[in-house]
Amino acid sequence: MPRFKVRGLQAGQPVRRTVVANSLADARSRLRQEGIFAKPEDIQEEKPLISFDKSSFDLSMMGSIDTRDKAVFSRQFAALINSGVSMVRSLTIMEEQTGNPKLKKYLKAIRSDVEAGKNLSDSIRPFPDAFDGLYCSMVQAGEVGGVLDEVLNRLAKLLEDMDRLQKQIKSAMTYPVVVTILATAIFLGMVLFILPTFESIYNDLGGELPAFTQFFINISKFLRTPQYSLGLVGFLVALFFAYQRFYRTPAGKETIDAIALKLPIFGDLIQKSAVARFCRTFGALTRSGVPVLTSLEIVRDTSGNQVVANAIDASRQAISEGGQIAPALDKAKVFPLMAVQMISVGEETGELDAMLMKTADFYELEVEEAVRALTSLIEPLMIVVLGGMVGCIIVAMYLPMFGVFDLVK
Repeated sequence: MPRFKVRGLQAGQPVRRTVVANSLADARSRLRQEGIFAKPEDIQEEKPLISFDKSSFDLSMMGSIDTRDKAVFSRQFAALINSGVSMVRSLTIMEEQTGNPKLKKYLKAIRSDVEAGKNLSDSIRPFPDAFDGLYCSMVQAGEVGGVLDEVLNRLAKLLEDMDRLQKQIKSAMTYPVVVTILATAIFLGMVLFILPTFESIYNDLGGELPAFTQFFINISKFLRTPQYSLGLVGFLVALFFAYQRFYRTPAGKETIDAIALKLPIFGDLIQKSAVARFCRTFGALTRSGVPVLTSLEIVRDTSGNQVVANAIDASRQAISEGGQIAPALDKAKVFPLMAVQMISVGEETGELDAMLMKTADFYELEVEEAVRALTSLIEPLMIVVLGGMVGCIIVAMYLPMFGVFDLVK
């Protein structure tokens, strides 16, 4: 079971604790029961040391369970429950037919717990990499309300929508990444292996290279010198690890996520996808009967952006003090005005879940349009960049030829 290190205040005095809990939300709940106040960044999960005990090493546990796997499991599991198949029998069928070895291991353990008399929600909590706080809370609400099959169908729809949204964004980024890698490889190949031949020709003829060509020759010498090239690689690796270390800090994560939201073109896409994810997840939780405060806590932990998470946390604090969600979101200036107004209307009319779903539908369409616009913009831009890089090398190669002809004459 996960362990969490906590720094907080109890009766006005600073305290340090280690809490054993199923999830981050469970740890916060236990802290509240003990009267300990802690900021979200002051609750950190302890990372277990990696053990290479051969007796317990299992290759099947090295895989991952993606969103699509969970969506398919939820849809099929809901169909079995709705057909009147017992819980244990349904889990056995799902265990036998799943193609993911890691999920198969988890389902075997879950089935054993259910056979022993545990609730399904309690049985899936020890596996947060497959069934996160969102999943566990919705399943628990379905069990309490006697509508587990309906909740599982909602989970499947939610996971399918999230998977579709992620794939759209990834597909938009695949083209520029591939083109960038190819352009870099071509550029380095021409600089390292083709341009240096002109330098030797000019040295033999006693000519002087044009300044443009000499610039690229100097780059080639720099990259072909081991100490310089290794130093450059070392600098880039150190820069990457420094970025990772800075991003792990609360201030660093908030700073970088704030910059990401302000990026031209990409910032708008990040904001719209975050709004769509928030509305879809929050709507699914509230519609399934999960309390609003618990729903906001779960959505905050799954937002993926610290600035958005802070805005959600502010709305949660406002709700706990008797306020409303929309004014807190509007005050943070993170969510678009239209989304805030639609949420406000949902609160006023008592149909918050329905309005959240409509808002999610709208912004998912906006994300699709933004992805198409981004793709149509990036394709010609990358062609121009690639052509410019190759063109510079070709010009650098051909400029000396005119000097070679004069020297030969």
